[in-house]
Amino acid sequence: MSNDESCSSPAGTDQRSGSRPAAAARHDPALGKVIRGALRRVGLLRNGDASVRDALDELIEAGSESEEALGDDERILLSNILNIRGRSIGDVMVPRADIVSIDVEAPLSEVIALITSSGHSRLPVYRETLDDAIGMVHIKDVLAWRGKDDQFHLSKLLRKVLFVAPSMEVLELLLEMRATRSHMALVVDEFGGVDGLITIEDLVEEIVGEINDEHDTGQEPTLQRLADGTLEADARVSVEDLEKQAGLVLSEEERDEFDTIGGLVVSLVGRVPIRGELIRHPSGLEFEVLEADPRRIRRVRVRRANPDETGSEGEKSPMVE
Repeated sequence: MSNDESCSSPAGTDQRSGSRPAAAARHDPALGKVIRGALRRVGLLRNGDASVRDALDELIEAGSESEEALGDDERILLSNILNIRGRSIGDVMVPRADIVSIDVEAPLSEVIALITSSGHSRLPVYRETLDDAIGMVHIKDVLAWRGKDDQFHLSKLLRKVLFVAPSMEVLELLLEMRATRSHMALVVDEFGGVDGLITIEDLVEEIVGEINDEHDTGQEPTLQRLADGTLEADARVSVEDLEKQAGLVLSEEERDEFDTIGGLVVSLVGRVPIRGELIRHPSGLEFEVLEADPRRIRRVRVRRANPDETGSEGEKSPMVE
């Protein structure tokens, strides 16, 4: 994941056609790179939204025997980009009845118990009723108060949430959440009542498909130190666990923003890197992508690069214990 957990699965909706993929590309470099890259393969990059949509439709419909044909993952991705334009937040939000939230007056033990049982790392916080939502709380902030129950109050830990109308378009909210570094939005009706909830993960899933994050069911993510001292990790491993092995190498902003190694690496390059790609972190850590698909990173190798390293494998330094 990314790195953002939704409080439930969005309600199922119908697919609707969009009309301006080029506009989306101009606002979102990652999406633009996917679109332009596909078009360059067959020389179809033209001016104007309509012509770009026509070109994408041709690519999506091209048969497997055609030289211009896209792979299944690319076809799905581009189809979703075309379809997303006409969809509103009301189509994809988690309905109010399925929202897991917490009262601001809840004691520490209750907050931890709810986070543990729900499996969500972020919860909306309210006064008395959900219609008086005042922010959200992150599991990292809560766990930092363990052992200090008498001093704990959720109001000290609040992070902001966005309040949006159900008619707002999915792409518009995605761009706003990225620009404001917001992870959660509450959907409110004309009277100010909360109708639903949506996270940035929900929005991204509308484009790339379901994202398996560190709270999804399945095999636990692994992090192991190899004989040569380097680390090999599932991309779902938390950045906290990474720093336990690699030392305190991340900035406070990065610790606050990213939950997993995969989310951190994607943020460094602004896209999902390909297998074999090397990504350098400002601290000197280097991430080598061992397994990846068009939607996510799966496994990485982590090493510390020498300050004067020139890129040859022999000049990479192992992690220091």
